[in-house]
Amino acid sequence: MEFTAGGRLEVRLTPDDVGKRVSVRRLTGDSAAGARFADVVGVLTSWTDGVLSITRKNGETVRLDASAVVAAKLVPAAPARRRGPAATFAELAAVTARAWQPLESERLGGWTLRAANGFTRRANSVLPLGDPGLATDEALAYVRTWYESRGLPAYVQVATGAEGTQELLGAELADSGWELEMSALVRIAALAPVGDLDAGPAEADVVLTRAADAAWLARYQRFQTPGPEVEKVLHSGPSVWFATVPSTEPGRAAAIGRCVVDGRWAGFSAVEVDPAYRRQGLATAVMAVLARRALDEGASAAWLQVEADNEGARALYEGMGFATHHRYHHYRAA
Repeated sequence: MEFTAGGRLEVRLTPDDVGKRVSVRRLTGDSAAGARFADVVGVLTSWTDGVLSITRKNGETVRLDASAVVAAKLVPAAPARRRGPAATFAELAAVTARAWQPLESERLGGWTLRAANGFTRRANSVLPLGDPGLATDEALAYVRTWYESRGLPAYVQVATGAEGTQELLGAELADSGWELEMSALVRIAALAPVGDLDAGPAEADVVLTRAADAAWLARYQRFQTPGPEVEKVLHSGPSVWFATVPSTEPGRAAAIGRCVVDGRWAGFSAVEVDPAYRRQGLATAVMAVLARRALDEGASAAWLQVEADNEGARALYEGMGFATHHRYHHYRAA
């Protein structure tokens, strides 16, 4: 909220501020019936014909009439993080992409089109990390055709909530009729505290391997019958480790996990526990043992991705010290 020297509210935005993070206070309701104020914070993604579009961290775009704005200002850059490692979006985008590689890819300027026979959205979506070299509508038309030729739906993965992310592209996709289908959090933490976790006797049961065996794959919940693309994606990455806690049932796993070590980063994924074995500390045991292996290989920082609506996993990782760095969203062509 901004004030002039006389104590009045002030709007300090212009259309030239599109692309910047802003805070806007607007008037809602009928002033005769007792108007109220509502605040919107996010990236100003457009200002056209007197209508402002502001995209929040969660990917939601709010549109409001400029005449309803009573106060507005630019939001200064966030202070340095005091929790976990420092990281740029560009660094994390590259590391997370290397940890989950598609079967095939094609560059379109600064965009990468990825496909893996439909196994996970991450391996079957566009990763836009620069200018595609075409107008956005032309690039999206090319994307549609590329995925249609492979019998796949067209997805674009858009990041929000950190310096260098793509709120403007998200707004363009929404305006073009693409549907926001899923959102996830990218979280980071110092690795050593994860390795210091004590899960008790369960840690002794964790087995580390370089390949996912039949028991590991049977526990993983992302497919029904694993095709060749599943193992190729799962085994992609600079240094991949799989953790398994055997079940009392032969050929089955009580818990699993995956870790990719890439320089200073250790990326965790596929941490799953059989419902019959939950609340025994198995997820913590898997994370701790994998973290120690990554520390042995020289990693010092950790990252993981968790769907925004997975409250149980979010609580688990928060307890381990993971904090949200940014979000990403998958938009699907309508």
